[in-house]
Amino acid sequence: MTEEHSTGYGMTVGAEGGVSKSNDGKEVWPAQPRPPSHDRVTLVVDGTHFVVDPAVFTTYPDTVLGRMFGRARQHSFTRPNSKGEYEIAEGIGANIFRVILDYYRVGMLHCPEGVSVAELREACDYLCINFDYSTVRCRDLSALLHELTNDGARHQFEVFLEELLVPAMVASAQEGERECHIVVLTDDDTVDWDRDNPPPMGEEHSQILYSTKLYRFFKYIENRDVAKALLKERGLKNIRIGIEGYPTCKEKMKRRPGGRSEVIYSYVQRPFIQLSWEKEEGKSRHVDFQCVRSRSVPNLITAMGEVPARAGATPTPQVDELDRLNGPAPPGLDQ
Repeated sequence: MTEEHSTGYGMTVGAEGGVSKSNDGKEVWPAQPRPPSHDRVTLVVDGTHFVVDPAVFTTYPDTVLGRMFGRARQHSFTRPNSKGEYEIAEGIGANIFRVILDYYRVGMLHCPEGVSVAELREACDYLCINFDYSTVRCRDLSALLHELTNDGARHQFEVFLEELLVPAMVASAQEGERECHIVVLTDDDTVDWDRDNPPPMGEEHSQILYSTKLYRFFKYIENRDVAKALLKERGLKNIRIGIEGYPTCKEKMKRRPGGRSEVIYSYVQRPFIQLSWEKEEGKSRHVDFQCVRSRSVPNLITAMGEVPARAGATPTPQVDELDRLNGPAPPGLDQ
């Protein structure tokens, strides 16, 4: 094995804060001088070798790397391969892991150009590293704000779910329903339907929530995707979240021939959410007819009519138990 060229501090000399390479091609991190350490480890990530002083990971003991190379290492919770190397962070690219290592040096994730913010976010989630504006800096602000908004949307929808949506679902459940359709109106919306001529679209079975905040939340399709994912995690099914027209008030009334009245309603575009908690939804859609015992033919030949009837004999009709209970017996049938 090629010997690594290192300084008296046990580190290869390089630019401050950067990563240098030893003679055998392994990346030695960090490149800046540190007190001598004889407990160096080699991490293999995405086929790239990183030579690291494990003491740096103990700065953040609640992260995955902090746990792996902290006390857990003394108890052999983290084991090297046959070459004495630690194969870790499966699924994380080497370029992402370089950013992760920099976090343990300066406490900040500097996402360079060409590195996906979404992939960096997934790596942080996997390694239990806090991902927010206090720990992340990148040039692509749109991608960063998108990830931060997803976090905020998830937390905000959890509040909406507990305070607004769950009570509406409970109300439906107490009426024996196993699904519900909820329309979200603004605080200023007014619903005024004609009692004798309601809208002919089944909206009377919808539940209405008046919340301008929830209305604004559902305006964005990304927020609707976040909400749908969270509802699936909570065990709900058949989730549909979108925008639909909802009748709010009468616009005008027409008289049809014959004196019949027709009410024209004014519609507004408002968010809706439809979901189900039914366990046996497949069986509910299937009509299961109960089988009753009947007088069956003795064999297949008889059923096909291949046995000639006796001369002068009157064929006996086949009657099942239900017919016998609900009507008079057919002629010639022995009771």
